[in-house]
Amino acid sequence: MTATTTPTTLTSTSDAERADLLAELATARSALTNTVRGLSDEQIGQRPTASALCLGGLIKHVASTEEGWMRFVVDGPSAMSFDLPDGVTWADLMAGTARELPQWAIDRENDFRMLPGETLAGIIERYEQVAAATEKLIASVPDLSATHPLPEAPWSEPGGVRSVRRVLLHVIAETTQHAGHADILRETLDGQTST
Repeated sequence: MTATTTPTTLTSTSDAERADLLAELATARSALTNTVRGLSDEQIGQRPTASALCLGGLIKHVASTEEGWMRFVVDGPSAMSFDLPDGVTWADLMAGTARELPQWAIDRENDFRMLPGETLAGIIERYEQVAAATEKLIASVPDLSATHPLPEAPWSEPGGVRSVRRVLLHVIAETTQHAGHADILRETLDGQTST
């Protein structure tokens, strides 16, 4: 009897933890997407503060970040390659003096801006697709404690690893942080806030 009840209890606890983490992520996503409610495609591309941030870019960035971390959950560090072009060093890249940018850096820059032809509806639709894929993946992962080594990059601690759980916590934190940025941008645009 004990052998049968223990796995059920562990599964129930694991399911409850997944549900809690996914619910918190959904709340953070909602806080972010609520900042663009009622805005036009033009407005979500505006940069109303001293920074280069725009509302559409923040949502694109958060969607790409979540998608990248979910690839990491499945494929490990190979899903997040930070290779540099021949002859380019990290010091060059960080100083803005690199003669050539790696594609991942170009993609990251483009995530923060509205590109020609991008619309609010398209950005939200992509974010919803990323969210649905995340929820499906997290529901299917056998163990939230499963780990992968972090990819090699200056911001990764040498020998560092991340569990699925910690990846989810990071995505929640990233989404929440950018929802706060988005709220400031929205208030600067038209005096409205998402709360």
